[in-house]
Amino acid sequence: MEEINNIEVVPCTNSNYLKPFRLHYNQNGTRKSWDFMRTHDSVSVLIFNTTSHCFVLVKQFRPAVYMCEWEKAKQQPPEPSEETAEEGGAAAAASAATTPSAEGAAAAEESSEGPAAAEEEGAAASSSSSASPTAAGGQPPAAVGVTYELCAGLVDKPQLSLEEIARQEVLEECGYDVPVAKLRRITSYRSGVGVTGAKQTMFYAEVSEENRVGAGGGQPEEGELIEVVTVPLHEAMTFAYDESIPKTMGVIFSFIWFHNNMSPKYKISTNV
Repeated sequence: MEEINNIEVVPCTNSNYLKPFRLHYNQNGTRKSWDFMRTHDSVSVLIFNTTSHCFVLVKQFRPAVYMCEWEKAKQQPPEPSEETAEEGGAAAAASAATTPSAEGAAAAEESSEGPAAAEEEGAAASSSSSASPTAAGGQPPAAVGVTYELCAGLVDKPQLSLEEIARQEVLEECGYDVPVAKLRRITSYRSGVGVTGAKQTMFYAEVSEENRVGAGGGQPEEGELIEVVTVPLHEAMTFAYDESIPKTMGVIFSFIWFHNNMSPKYKISTNV
């Protein structure tokens, strides 16, 4: 989707979006502590294009997802190449043939030199364009941080209603002008209950090509880089349950909601 480089992770001492706190409290006579973050509530919108019978989603790079995947890659030992494995096997066989205690010596040598060798291999992988991006904990490709999501936005404009904020997000991110009266409230729920406890309110909107007034893509001046994507109605449930496609829980839940509440109206199978 894009190139990610010049990464630098630093402590977050001041943010307009997250404020960390530690809560001390008594529960049933037991003293407890809990770390949490205060953040904004949000809205999300399931958009269905009645002209093309497709759901309209957004696709974007998420730094938090990217860093989680990078940390996961660092924890996995690098897999030796086929050529290295064959050379190692031949060397072990030759060593075992020459001395009975070679196995113990080889193990001790691996224990003392393994980390250094892995570090050198990681440096080589980072500098070589032909090496695997995640080899030996190297920087993964940007694609691992890209997710499919509902059109959504923060509730950070006190002068606007939730419906007005949702309408604004649909216009900015997906390019459709939807009247507030056409937004149907599905439900609201808590997300990140162990860390933020923020509330998200989900809406449903039907659009057609007549509602399209722009290309969408978000607001670049605010750092947004959003790709608008579509999922055909008949592929929706397959898409929802395909674990190889990174997506938010909102996508899965909203597709199930549509299948239960709206699909009979269109008499089209959502492929359950």
